[in-house]
Amino acid sequence: MIPKTYSATLGGRELTLETGKLAKLVSGAVTVRYGDAVLLVTAQAREDVSPLDFLPLTVEFEERHYAVGRIPGSFHRREGRPGERAILSARITDRQIRPLFPKGYRHETQVIITVLSADAQVGADVLGPIGASAALSLSDVPWAGPTACVRVGFVGGEYVVNPTYDQLDASSLDLVVAGTRDAILMVEAGAQVVEEELLVGAIEFAHREMQPIIDLIEQMQREVGREKFNYVADADLAVDLVPELTEAARSGGLRDALLTPKKKDRSVALKALRDRLIGERVPEGTEDADARTGAFKTAFGRVEKQELRRLILEEDVRADGRNSRTVRPIWIETHALPRPHGSAIFTRGETQVLGTTTLGTERDEILIDDLTDDKNDRFMLHYNFPPYSTGEVKRMSGQSRREVGHGNLAKRAIRAVLPSFEEFPYVIRIVGDVLESNGSSSMATVCAGTLSLMDAGVPIKAPVAGVAMGLVMEGDRYRVLTDILGLEDALGDMDFKVCGTAEGVTALQMDIKIQGITPAIMREALAQAKEARLHILGKMAEVLPAPRAELSPTAPRIITVKINPEKIGSVIGPGGKQIRELEAMGAQVTIEEDGTVRIFSADGAAAQAVRERIEAITREAKVGEEFDGTVVKTAAFGAFINLFPGKDGMLHISQMSEERVNAVEDVMNVGDKVRVKIANVDDRGKIDLIRPELEGKIAPREPRAPRPSGDRPPRRDR
Repeated sequence: MIPKTYSATLGGRELTLETGKLAKLVSGAVTVRYGDAVLLVTAQAREDVSPLDFLPLTVEFEERHYAVGRIPGSFHRREGRPGERAILSARITDRQIRPLFPKGYRHETQVIITVLSADAQVGADVLGPIGASAALSLSDVPWAGPTACVRVGFVGGEYVVNPTYDQLDASSLDLVVAGTRDAILMVEAGAQVVEEELLVGAIEFAHREMQPIIDLIEQMQREVGREKFNYVADADLAVDLVPELTEAARSGGLRDALLTPKKKDRSVALKALRDRLIGERVPEGTEDADARTGAFKTAFGRVEKQELRRLILEEDVRADGRNSRTVRPIWIETHALPRPHGSAIFTRGETQVLGTTTLGTERDEILIDDLTDDKNDRFMLHYNFPPYSTGEVKRMSGQSRREVGHGNLAKRAIRAVLPSFEEFPYVIRIVGDVLESNGSSSMATVCAGTLSLMDAGVPIKAPVAGVAMGLVMEGDRYRVLTDILGLEDALGDMDFKVCGTAEGVTALQMDIKIQGITPAIMREALAQAKEARLHILGKMAEVLPAPRAELSPTAPRIITVKINPEKIGSVIGPGGKQIRELEAMGAQVTIEEDGTVRIFSADGAAAQAVRERIEAITREAKVGEEFDGTVVKTAAFGAFINLFPGKDGMLHISQMSEERVNAVEDVMNVGDKVRVKIANVDDRGKIDLIRPELEGKIAPREPRAPRPSGDRPPRRDR
């Protein structure tokens, strides 16, 4: 195949897609270039059908450190498991392409995005989905694209498509939107408390801006795309059983079973009904009993889904008895644990999260080893989803991609209200442990995490709450659901999570299971989410209306001291000796280049002692100050007197007495205490002393002349 290149303009920069040059043995391969960013994206499907009963799609986002001219920092000096940013980038692509695979498609499919060159100002996370769309469109894999993906910022009152990192720093919005020609598929955003209408405008702007990309991929598909293979869909033995089972289930009590309030009780009731109906229709011992039982189970699942959706659309009744706009009952407990710096339990219906906050020093910053310029992060939020939270037994094998994604969403929601490091010089870690889960556990983590921050005494700008919205849509009929259950997430058409304060949105994430929704539905969902968010914030305020006035008693204290940057070496000492002695007093000490010293200790008295020691070490002498000094050395011309730790002054022999002094030792010796006053401090910090009781009685000594510039004094001619 002859390499072919296609280009379009996006955000004032050229976007180039090339195929036929690299990775020619794979079904679909596209190279994406935007600025200095270059990505290779491939798509491939297996010929044989997978035995799995779900879409076997995997998306990998591979970062190569050579892309930024760097050797990996790991022990083996090679790339290891994907970092958090790579996982989040892979999830963006996955959530964009997954809804467009045909129903019943079971061929294992893999999309691999490899970053070959990284641009210091352009994010690769929104280029991967473009490459995936192009690679799938060109491949023989059945897929209903193309799609496109863009990032939108809001700078200076205007929307900006694919902003640079510098522009994002000044933006109140970081929004990623993916869509097809006619609809929105996926939205993810972090924001600095923005109004809902601004978000809807940004989404509409993004949808317009992505159209040239879709045009470009459609052109590529027409010119060099492969013919799609005929996939083998699941054998659907259940389809003919649905009408019969629908009538029998409705007359047998399906409505009552579906409207059982508790999750476990509902599952028991539905299983009992299903088993009874199957038992009446599949005699034991028949040759095809297993196959027929499986088909009836599948058919019953479809009947259950249809009936639940009918109840929601026609009667506005949900599985737990609520209508579409009602939030589940909420109870909250703060300061739930004695030792963590802040803790809170947030329970909404049958979803419960324990949130904890831990405060640390700059030494606790998390190091980041990816393709960005960021090297550390002073705010962490970790989300844990153990199997017991859903009453299951599963192997626990480290953090899942889902946990990374949910934790990142909660982190973006809360970061917008944190105080600056200058205001509150702590590294902050929040952990959200999901104890019960029946929908919206990530949003409960936002609420529990916010409450734990407030319980710890962190001066956040405003409380943040989150709620998950759902959607049931049949043709032109639809209903937006507030605070969805796990069942409504599984059987519904949308999972739309919205977080924010009373004033506006700080984060959102939307996943669609149908082929997109319109801005009108998005606008309605945001308005309904705001109503629910204000209700939840009200419940939180009843328990803890504001951050506690004082830090938790178990939280360590930080004392900040500003010193002359030239004194940093004195605090550190030769080979770090001085700072080790300071930390041996019971505190951690960090020093910045501008002379900011932070003393961190759980013992307030120890922190104060270290502060006094540092102030003594870095103290600067001022003309006119008096001291009871100690003679530490004598010379023919005078005596050196220690004024305070690390600082000596010189008392000239002419300033020791009204009478002529022949030898310093006639007046004072090493170890003597002498009252002295600072008469002069020269440009090198050298101190001249006088005796205050002789001031005015003897002629003052002329200040020493400034030393000529340069490393050595000028040579004398011999």
